[in-house]
This record gives sequence, structure tokens and C-alpha cells, in this order.
Amino acid sequence: MAHVFVYGTLKTGQPNHRVLLDGAHGRATLRGRARTLEPYPLVIAGEHNIPWLLQLPGHGRCVAGEVYAVDEQMLRFLDEFEGCPDMYQRTRLTVAVEGPAGGTVQCFAYSTATYPPEWLQLPHLDDYDSQGEHGLRYNPRENR
Repeated sequence: MAHVFVYGTLKTGQPNHRVLLDGAHGRATLRGRARTLEPYPLVIAGEHNIPWLLQLPGHGRCVAGEVYAVDEQMLRFLDEFEGCPDMYQRTRLTVAVEGPAGGTVQCFAYSTATYPPEWLQLPHLDDYDSQGEHGLRYNPRENR
């Protein structure tokens, strides 16, 4: 089992969370809420208002999300779902898990090193919500 940190539309209550629950894609078990140890720029960008974690550790904010333990089948599905390696790249980062089972965990996360420079000027979020006060509604794949 691998650990994956999700910070955007795959989180509980967000538009793509259902894919983590679909056993046809493999197994994913929630390990808990977590936050990146290092700050990263988390921005909403592009015509579909997609959340992007930019591979620029040390900039931005410590980002909130969830850690899932996933099997190999789910990891392969997530690679495809996230357009890896063209759209996002699967990278490693360390997160602090909240609660009594806390501690730090090394996780995979889907982030990008290939982004327009102007994205760095966008507001940096610390906790993504597709219905947040930012007013940038995510456009689901099925509507594109």
C-alpha cells in the first residue's frame, strides 16, 4: 500500500471524491486529515478552475488535505485520472497527520512543475474547497 495526499477535488465532499470510493478502481482507505510540512503554492487556475499544487516547496502555504492508503490498482488509476505525467506529476512530500494517530508520513501527491509563470501571482490557498469564497467554481470533466 502507498500513501497518497489529496488536497483538491479528490478530498471528501469535493467533486471527484467518488473515484476514491469506487472499488472498480482499486482500494483507498482514509488514514486521516493532514497538512504539508513545507509550504507550497496551491492555486486555482485554467479555464476549468482546477486546483494545482505547484512544485515549489518553501513558497505559498502549508496545504490541508487527506491521506489515503491505496493499493497498486488505485495508484495506477489515479496516475491516469490525474493525467500523469503530462498534466500532473506524481511526487513525494511529507505531511503531518492530525489526530491521535498523528505523526509524519511520506506521501505521493499530484503536483505540477510545468505551469505558466503568472500562476505564481494567483492567490495561494491553504485548504481547497470547490464551493469556497474564491468564487471559482470547478468545472467537472463530465461538463467539458
